Amino acid sequence: MTDLHRLSIRELAEGLAQAQFSSRELTAHYLKRIEKIDAQVQSYVTVTAEQALAQADAADALRQAGQATVLTGVPIAHKDIFCTQGIRTSAGSKMLDNFISPYDATVVAKGKTAGLVTLGKVNMDEFAMGSTSESSYYGATKNPWALDHVPGGSSGGSAAVVAADLAPFATGTDTGGSIRQPASFCGLTGLKPTYGRVSRFGMIAYASSLDQGGPMARSAEDCAYLMNVMAGHDAKDSTSIEKDVDDYVANLNSTAVKSLRIGIPKQYFNVAGLDAAVKARVEESLKKLEEMGATLVEIDLNMTEAYVPTYYLIAPAEASSNLSRFDGVRYGYRCENPTDILDLYKRSRSEGFGPEVQRRILIGTYALSAGYYDAYYVKAQKVRRLIQQDFLKAFENVDVIAAPSAPTTAYRIGASLDPVEMYLGDIYTIAVNLAGLPAINAPVGFDQDQLPVGLQLIGNYWSESQLLSIVHQYQQNTDWHTKRAAIAEENA
Repeated sequence: MTDLHRLSIRELAEGLAQAQFSSRELTAHYLKRIEKIDAQVQSYVTVTAEQALAQADAADALRQAGQATVLTGVPIAHKDIFCTQGIRTSAGSKMLDNFISPYDATVVAKGKTAGLVTLGKVNMDEFAMGSTSESSYYGATKNPWALDHVPGGSSGGSAAVVAADLAPFATGTDTGGSIRQPASFCGLTGLKPTYGRVSRFGMIAYASSLDQGGPMARSAEDCAYLMNVMAGHDAKDSTSIEKDVDDYVANLNSTAVKSLRIGIPKQYFNVAGLDAAVKARVEESLKKLEEMGATLVEIDLNMTEAYVPTYYLIAPAEASSNLSRFDGVRYGYRCENPTDILDLYKRSRSEGFGPEVQRRILIGTYALSAGYYDAYYVKAQKVRRLIQQDFLKAFENVDVIAAPSAPTTAYRIGASLDPVEMYLGDIYTIAVNLAGLPAINAPVGFDQDQLPVGLQLIGNYWSESQLLSIVHQYQQNTDWHTKRAAIAEENA
């Protein structure tokens, strides 16, 4: 029973179904690992041990009564951006340090219905703004592969918790790469679904037209199990799409790699900051897919240079609007002894928000202000449409598009990257959010420092099954997704 954390989601589900172990035993095993190891990784903000064991007992009772679903009793960790009833939901910010949500996000509620056991809430960049998880009010999460490096962001806690085997899978959110980049940095599989595929209800908003929830796990198969829970229309979310949901697990072998056409954008492989080792590992993975029968097709994505400026106008503009509700009046942080209402607003916001959030609010407010709205925000929305059309034109000739997930491997904690340098690290991921497309990261090897490298596959709308299937078949022919950091090998 000491190696339960090494089992895949399928193996955990089968073990529970065959009574090889109970949900309580499995949950207790993970809680023991968290207690022993998480002080080194700092992935959890809140561990809900008592509630987790109660949920595990309820799951075991359902199984005894013959009412269990496939995942009943399997533990999960939730990014601390999803509202959880009766449990603190902080979004990594001092602003919400004392916020106990009165309701569950749809993603959390669906997990409960499926019988998943919540181990706790995991760390993240404040309000999902960042690429390193260092902007969190609770301090930096460490990368399990190298504890002096970041796990990526903003879903850094979700990536670290899986990479350290402190949860079998986790929820994440992706506004500009916040699932794919940390999955790349931590050697995991992470899927950003088509915009509207997963409900945003109860997910604290950063940029409403870009945010999307998704699964993070070791393999495409594990992600498919969680997608079966997360995906689907939700009447509570006006951006949720009414469209039939695939059985992602059943479809894992449905895509024929032998007839697959993979687009290789030449602009992506000539980016100035692309690390040589990252480029080499990605090219090796594409060669492997070619050996499996896929055809590599060189394509043009001519709007590449517009990605970063477009994203960093639209996302901060929406953030400045979404975060205006945090004013020190209704809930969240309130400053001490305000002299008047203006002082209350000013100090609550300046004390409650960290520097990166303040920076983005200022940029966004400026872009939306009188005299600049047409010159910046409206123009950015027009360029966004051109970026989308650029992708759609490419999909006329190819099935998926391949790229690195990030130009480098994980940064050192405290690396002196200026904001613009950090933003340029999102070059490969943000266009997917601007266009609303699905994309997946798959681990494909390591650099010279034994830090993980990720391959990104971008699909056309609603092609989540196809992306999971391609990566699943790649993972049947490689073993990168089975590699574990030394800290993950520790037994509780």
